[in-house]
Amino acid sequence: MEPSTKPAPSAQPHNATCGCGNAPAGRRAVAVDPVRKDRALKRLRRIEGQVRGLQKMVEEERYCADILTQLSSVHEALRSVGRELMRNHLEHCATSAFRQGTEEAEAMYDELVNLMYKHLR
Repeated sequence: MEPSTKPAPSAQPHNATCGCGNAPAGRRAVAVDPVRKDRALKRLRRIEGQVRGLQKMVEEERYCADILTQLSSVHEALRSVGRELMRNHLEHCATSAFRQGTEEAEAMYDELVNLMYKHLR
């Protein structure tokens, strides 16, 4: 957007055509619940440790079923983080897009449908 057409920060989120903004440097969330962010970061650090553990198990040629069990735990932990992020996206980014008008809402509906199909796999 040109600087002269950019909405005032207090009026609307910046460049929120998709609900999350669409700045050239990358999209950013309209808002992030600090408690959710902290929880997600802690979970991701824990997952990072689990993945390192999986690498070690493979290096040590541990029993395949044990590795697969741990892998399943990592998948579930990542899904849990994804659910938290989706909730934040719905509460802040999507809600903002729906309130902005038809064009933004339609873009958000498309984005949400695509996200659901991607994450159902």
